[in-house]
Amino acid sequence: MDEALDRAGTGPFQLRLMGIFGLVWAADAMQVLAVGFTAASIAGTFGLTVPQALQTGTLFFLGMLIGAVLFGRLADKIGRRHVLILTVGCDAIFGTLSIFAPDFTSLLALRFLTGIAVGGTLPVDYAMMAEFLPAKSRGRWLVALEGFWAIGTLIVALAAWAANAAGVQDAWRYIFAVTALPALLGLTLRFLVPESPLYLLRTGRAAEAQEVVNQILTRHGKAPLGWQDEIVYAPQVSEGIFSKPLRRRSLMILGIWFLVSVSYYGVFTWMPAKLAGDGFGFVRGYGFLVVVALAQLPGYVLAAYGVEAWGRKPTLIGFCLLSALGCLLFVVSPSDVLVGASLLVMSFALLGTWGALYAYTPELYPTASRATGMGTAGAMARLGGLIAPSLMAFVVAEGLGVAIGLFAGLLVIAALAATAIDMETRQTVLT
Repeated sequence: MDEALDRAGTGPFQLRLMGIFGLVWAADAMQVLAVGFTAASIAGTFGLTVPQALQTGTLFFLGMLIGAVLFGRLADKIGRRHVLILTVGCDAIFGTLSIFAPDFTSLLALRFLTGIAVGGTLPVDYAMMAEFLPAKSRGRWLVALEGFWAIGTLIVALAAWAANAAGVQDAWRYIFAVTALPALLGLTLRFLVPESPLYLLRTGRAAEAQEVVNQILTRHGKAPLGWQDEIVYAPQVSEGIFSKPLRRRSLMILGIWFLVSVSYYGVFTWMPAKLAGDGFGFVRGYGFLVVVALAQLPGYVLAAYGVEAWGRKPTLIGFCLLSALGCLLFVVSPSDVLVGASLLVMSFALLGTWGALYAYTPELYPTASRATGMGTAGAMARLGGLIAPSLMAFVVAEGLGVAIGLFAGLLVIAALAATAIDMETRQTVLT
């Protein structure tokens, strides 16, 4: 299969996949980040305090955790394509219904259900995209897909900015409408995506796998596989992600997902509100948030270069350490300018870290457990997002510098964990 994908190469077929997966990936970013942008408006509509309104975010993250584990395992059992269509369909339905929620209880339920759907799309997208790519270029394509997160961040920030500038009533309904639109478009496009050829091969459907590869070859103007190129079914024993051969890498990579997530959500959801309360009001301004989103893009570009030029592990370690350095720069910053600069460094470095993680993680697992591995990783990220506010509220009593110093320490531990992973996957054949 690796030889067949290498012969097919990358081109229009993968670009179409990138557009389809990227559209929903941007939509998922918008759904996640809408939590912060809608809380004040939701509070105003239903007569709540902002902390009460933020329960929509708590339930959304809880739903994402459940969805990541549930649909990741399901994709390894029934196939990637079925789960892709199911999760995006639920995302579109419940995301759209959120716009029209008549009361806060209904909104909580709909955000929870939307979270389950969004949590399910993320691991399956990456497992499937990896399985359509040749080894020599897989890393940079996977990082490029993660780059759509920055596009989603930029769109939702601009949508919130526009709603605020227009002074519309119930602005959260307009923001949720913007976040639901890409999922609605992506639902129809998902039907154009064939089943993963690696999944087909590993479930004994070699003829169907060969047919999918021939679609890629034909689209790229190359001769289809003939009888002499027949793809042969190679049975694969399904191993749990904590089985002996996979246990060490699973513990390390899942630990990294958790540590990076705590740091990311602490920096970009909890810290801005705290800074604004301490007199650094510019960090809550929509213009600055747009600049922060734009700072993510070069982080992805460097990660895309690094995973192929230096390898997955070195790139991940480097970005973790650079993120920690950004946190330390914040701690010693004596002025508003340096505080803003440190936030931009953290945005650049943390999103580069995510890019390296998303390129590395699906390659650490065989096809029979790849979606499960990605789903569990996604669940660890959501767990980090749920824990971050409570953890930071506990630590902040000691001072803002101590809290940010804690982020730096967690990121250094993540870098050390990456050094202990027992596999470098650059140009490695997927099994």
